[in-house]
Amino acid sequence: MLIHPWDAPRDDAEWQQWLAAHDFGQLAVNGPPGEPPHVQPLHFAYDAGRGEAVTHLARPNPLWRAVEADPVVLLSVVDDYVYVPGPWQAEPDVPPEHGVPTSLYAAVQLRCRAHVVDDPAHKAALLDRQVGHFQPEGGSARVAVGEAPYGRMLSGIRVLRLEVTGVRAKFKYAGQRSAAVRNRIAAGLADRDGARDAAARGHVLRRRRE
Repeated sequence: MLIHPWDAPRDDAEWQQWLAAHDFGQLAVNGPPGEPPHVQPLHFAYDAGRGEAVTHLARPNPLWRAVEADPVVLLSVVDDYVYVPGPWQAEPDVPPEHGVPTSLYAAVQLRCRAHVVDDPAHKAALLDRQVGHFQPEGGSARVAVGEAPYGRMLSGIRVLRLEVTGVRAKFKYAGQRSAAVRNRIAAGLADRDGARDAAARGHVLRRRRE
């Protein structure tokens, strides 16, 4: 992922705060020689204090063999993405039809060392942590080895503890453009009001002020 200076996060807090609200991504694991990488969509719980993310997958998943062969993996999260029409990007001294269309987006990539957890008690504790992230209000029984309702299901899954060893983050929101163009993009997003336009507009305005 290319990260220009104007797209880089201002500090760790910027990407950590964004990631705290984005807990679904894609885990990429190297495949065997001559084969493409495995890419697994999944929910995960990231813990900045521990410097790790936790997730789990079904035991039959073909990804496990690849993880055991090479535990260096990449967890990629992308959101707040929008398409920007060319005319919005045209500088004031350029004809609108000469503006270059582009994409705006936020992305965080966590380089991790994957630790496969098969011990039932350890799995139960990590699963409770993951469920607690998504259901802080509770409502589900705790996972306990040998106890209903989830104890019998533990053998059917494996847990991944992803130790974060590096982070690459990008906030591509017209940071290199003039104030006139950034204002036009923000106004265009407000008028269009599409699925992710409000979130993207927020980034354009926030990073404009910084």
